[in-house]
Amino acid sequence: MSFVDVGLMSAAEIIGDFGFKDVARIGSLQGWAQGLLGYVGVIYFLIRSLRVGNVLYVNAAWDGISAILESLAAFFIMGERLTNPWQYVGVIFIIMGLFSLKMGRIPYN
Repeated sequence: MSFVDVGLMSAAEIIGDFGFKDVARIGSLQGWAQGLLGYVGVIYFLIRSLRVGNVLYVNAAWDGISAILESLAAFFIMGERLTNPWQYVGVIFIIMGLFSLKMGRIPYN
């Protein structure tokens, strides 16, 4: 499993989430298509990642990278903000957790 695959999986998830946000807010048909396409990408990259990494490792890496990338996209693209400075501290802990995951050997099935 590479962090590139997990990063691409997270990017596909962002595309899907932004599309489904449009569905939730305005009922957009284009949002449905974007959301479904994004999550097809998630499935593809999840399968690629699980070929070489176990579920525990892939899921932890995906959760962390997805949280960071989607937070950055929401912040810079959508203009959304967290409400409390401690929430930004939580993002820093997520980043530290990802570095901790990368330190060990990549577990294989």
